[in-house]
Parts: sequence; structure tokens; C-alpha cells
Amino acid sequence: MVRFERFVLYLTHTFNWIAAGAVVAMMLLTSADVILRLFRRPITGAYEIVGFLGAIVISFSLAYTSVEKGHIAVEFLVQRFSAKVQAVVDSINYLFGIALFGLITWQSILYAGDLKQCGEVSLTVEMPIYPFVYGISIGSGLLCLVLLMEFFASVKRIGKK
Repeated sequence: MVRFERFVLYLTHTFNWIAAGAVVAMMLLTSADVILRLFRRPITGAYEIVGFLGAIVISFSLAYTSVEKGHIAVEFLVQRFSAKVQAVVDSINYLFGIALFGLITWQSILYAGDLKQCGEVSLTVEMPIYPFVYGISIGSGLLCLVLLMEFFASVKRIGKK
């Protein structure tokens, strides 16, 4: 189990760095586009590319944010329960999260396959869309692994006296 956790944590950190690189690329592209617009030479398709990079940023940073407990959580009611009941609530939440993001992963894979088969491309730069949808499925799948890891940890807490 420790090897699984290390592997998942390694993947989350790696994908988070890719997301950080995409943020930098978005910033540079947007800045260059704004500057070049002053000279009436905008970057063709900058809006589309920033949108694609945004999909990478969001999907690739989901798992790391979950590992770091960076998501918004409303716990004022759950904090009043015993540690065991809190662990049960956490376990149920993790199961729902796994189901939801598992469904998102599965449907994203199917959708990306359809986009690839149809040859769907973006309007301006005619870039294929399916790799970015596969990226969304990879990010969601990685989040499922993190939630599974956290589910096992909460089940361990239920068993403790």
C-alpha cells in the first residue's frame, strides 16, 4: 500500500507541475497577444489555446489540490461528531467522489474517442480537441486514485479504537 501511495503522490506532483507550466504558458501567450495587439498583430487563436491550456490547468491540478486538502470543505457540523463518525462521513464522501470522478473519467474517454473519430478540430487554429479531453480524463482518473487512497486511510481510522 505504501508503494501505491508513493506512486500516486509522485503522479500528483508531476501533473501539478505540468499544470503550473500551462499557467505560465497562458500568462505568456495572453501577455504577448495583448502587446502584439498594440501593433495590430494579434496572435491567431490565442483565445482557443488559452482555453485548452485552462482545461489542462484545472484537470491536472485537481489531484494535487485534493492531496493538499485545498478544496473548500464545510465541516462545522461534522467537527462536532466523534472521530469514528467523522471517519465514516469521510469514507462516504470519498466513495461519492470516486463514483463521480470515475464517471467523469469514463465519459471523457468515450467523448474523446468520438471527437478523434469525427476529426473534430478547433475553429481558428484547427487544433484537434480530443487530446485535451483525454487530458481531462487523465486528471479525473488521477483524482480517483487520490480519493481511493484517502478512502483507505479513513477506513483505517474507523477500525482504530
